[in-house]
Amino acid sequence: MHRKNRLTPFYQCSGLTSVNIPESVTSIGDYAFAGCSGLTFLTIPNSATSIGECAFAGCSGLASITIPSSWSSIGYGVFGDCTGLTSVTIPDNIYSIDDIAFSGCTGLTSITIPNSVNGIGNQAFYGCTSLSSIIIPSSVYYIGNGAFLFCSSLTSITIPESVTSIGSGTFAHCTSLTSITIPKSVTSIGGDDRYGGAFSKCTGLTTIVIPNSVTSIGNQAFLGCDNLKTVKIGSGVKSIGSYAFVDCPELTDVYCFSENVPSTNKDVFRNSFIEYATLHVPVSSMEAYRAREPWKSFKEIKSLTDEDIPITPDPEKCATPTIAFVNGNLVFICETEGVDYVYEIASEDVKKGYASKVTISGKYHVSVYATKAGYQDSDVATKDIELSAGAVGDVNGDGVIDVSDYIGVANIILTGNIQGK
Repeated sequence: MHRKNRLTPFYQCSGLTSVNIPESVTSIGDYAFAGCSGLTFLTIPNSATSIGECAFAGCSGLASITIPSSWSSIGYGVFGDCTGLTSVTIPDNIYSIDDIAFSGCTGLTSITIPNSVNGIGNQAFYGCTSLSSIIIPSSVYYIGNGAFLFCSSLTSITIPESVTSIGSGTFAHCTSLTSITIPKSVTSIGGDDRYGGAFSKCTGLTTIVIPNSVTSIGNQAFLGCDNLKTVKIGSGVKSIGSYAFVDCPELTDVYCFSENVPSTNKDVFRNSFIEYATLHVPVSSMEAYRAREPWKSFKEIKSLTDEDIPITPDPEKCATPTIAFVNGNLVFICETEGVDYVYEIASEDVKKGYASKVTISGKYHVSVYATKAGYQDSDVATKDIELSAGAVGDVNGDGVIDVSDYIGVANIILTGNIQGK
């Protein structure tokens, strides 16, 4: 945690046990309640939209917190080192969880990140040693360096296909992690001296599959994974960083599907006893691997067989959605659960003109398809909607169906008032 940068009225008031912040408060400053270790009850009003850095950091007596819907993000270090925190409710309008937001929350056992969140900051959950379960939604496209560093109780995690890179130290020292699914959207696996490799010291991992989409594996990426037995490196990998597989003494088989030998240095497998392990490579590239360090140091180099090559089935396709117009709303329904809808609405009436009188035809062309991470997009569904008296109804509730109701429904359609099921 950073040091406090200015005085605040309640900073380190360890005797403070309860705070009810009134609705008149719109801003809570940096470190406002930081270090209030006796605080056990806290109500944050919806009026408070501006929350300073580390505002509640070190409030170790807080057991639960409900984040108000007025927040758009969980800011820098806001709940850092709240060691007694076991429950957090995050509303579905939060778009980011910033750096060290929950770092050091050692009592937190699980957390659900809503679909509105698109980024998880550096060290956001660093040192959450009791965190055993977390769901990362498909809305998340960025996971920061060290985001889950030292989450030693985390047993498994699925990274959504919206993520394109895994940062340095993201899951380092997650010693209970026994399985990890790296999606085909990921192009790089990070590693550096500050945070370490993305999966370094993940001592529970026995097998890792790196998809063909990955082009680079960073320094120390799997350093110290001392139970790792099998590594499958996809055909797209062009470079492997220093010490990427150092201190993996149980390594028995490495499958490298790239026909072009990935560039690396001779220390990449140091202390992993590859002189007793087998390297599996494309038959056309065997001689190239035999001529290069560190690959030539494997006990045996074999050609890949059909059984070695992972067969990746085509992903399931989302069901084609249906379109309905109910009570002034467009309603999309899809049999595949958890989909997002991508739609377009066109109308011949939407045009620029200068006439004093325009005839409204009230006909709209709607097209939509369903999408979901890990699935193929659905076929496109289309529907023409005409604004008839029966379709429109008394939208404005004045007891009369007239032109204002037509205009109201037209605005609803054109602004995309959508209900998805």
